[in-house]
Amino acid sequence: MDLILWRHAEAFDAREGQNDLERELTPKGERQARRVAAWLNRQLPAGTRVLASPARRAQQTAAALERRIKTVAELAPDASVEALLHATRWPEAREPVLVVGHQPILGLTAALLLSGEIQAWTVRKAGVWWLRSRERGDTLQVVLHAVVGPEAV
Repeated sequence: MDLILWRHAEAFDAREGQNDLERELTPKGERQARRVAAWLNRQLPAGTRVLASPARRAQQTAAALERRIKTVAELAPDASVEALLHATRWPEAREPVLVVGHQPILGLTAALLLSGEIQAWTVRKAGVWWLRSRERGDTLQVVLHAVVGPEAV
């Protein structure tokens, strides 16, 4: 299974009294999202499931793909690793799954899958970590397929 973790692009800081879920992308964030989406669209298989946090900034980032997106409440900024893995059906899903979400959950998930421990790893804004599971004998292995940022695509 391929699990692609995409952190939302740069967003405005919350204004006083603003709900965190309502924060929008900055103009720079919009450019980042388009640039990374163009790269992803060249790489992703047509059948990739796209799951996004309900936060406005994640929705805007995912929309740059111009693909069908499923909003998953369990991917909100306060998500857990367990909720993310459950939503993606890791590692049993037959199709690649792209998650558009937030820190720290994306970094914690990458750390757990790659190192076996929950650690505070950072996924940069608009960054993508592409993980691939494979079976070797009776062992499930996770391989880091790609890491890209908006400046590298």
